[in-house]
Amino acid sequence: MRDLSELVDVDDPVWPSLREEFASSPARVDVLAGEGEQGRACLLQLQVTARSVLGAVVLHTGGVVVDGGWLRIYGGGGGAMPGLATVNRFPGEVDPGWRPPGGFVVGHDVVGGVFVLNGYDPASAGRPGEPGQIAFFAPDSLEWEALGMGYGTWVDWVLAGRLEQFYAGLRWPGWQDEVAGLAPTQGMSVVPFLWSKEAHDDLAATSRRPVPMAELLGLNETFCTQMGLPTPGFLGVV
Repeated sequence: MRDLSELVDVDDPVWPSLREEFASSPARVDVLAGEGEQGRACLLQLQVTARSVLGAVVLHTGGVVVDGGWLRIYGGGGGAMPGLATVNRFPGEVDPGWRPPGGFVVGHDVVGGVFVLNGYDPASAGRPGEPGQIAFFAPDSLEWEALGMGYGTWVDWVLAGRLEQFYAGLRWPGWQDEVAGLAPTQGMSVVPFLWSKEAHDDLAATSRRPVPMAELLGLNETFCTQMGLPTPGFLGVV
């Protein structure tokens, strides 16, 4: 197991260029301040270096909020948004032998979508895609989708403004104002539910209200069970 200095004190850390990418993104990007000790502990458990985008996000941010709160990318924690370690139930103390075989949650969207970085055996968690790639649990289909990109490429994709097209069928008129008032631990419940024919036919006619993100994630898991779909597995703790 590499010690903290090996992970932090590296040649060519990615943070300076990533910070510029945040500032120049066509999307609205808010980088939350983190708490250094929590970020370093998370980095040590992950065993990734500050040369990686994941390492930079964990070490230097308390999380990244995109499009006014539509997407939350988890960082080291310590601020208003829970950190990657909390969301994924990391051990209380750094444990060299702990690795989640299926991977870990790296982001949630406001309607209950979940972005996961696949571990070394994503199939064991019932997820598609290769190890080290991002998979997405889609709230409008209640199924996992392989995005075919690693974490760094995914962050670049988000910062390039691709969310508008990705969520074209899931954003209703006036969503910006409704999402802006949510806390980082809240999501938006949509009724009829996003996977229903009614929501697919007329999203603007749905009823929406803020709920705890934990409730939204739990509902999606319950729907999968009731509809005979594969259990989505771990969706994160918020």
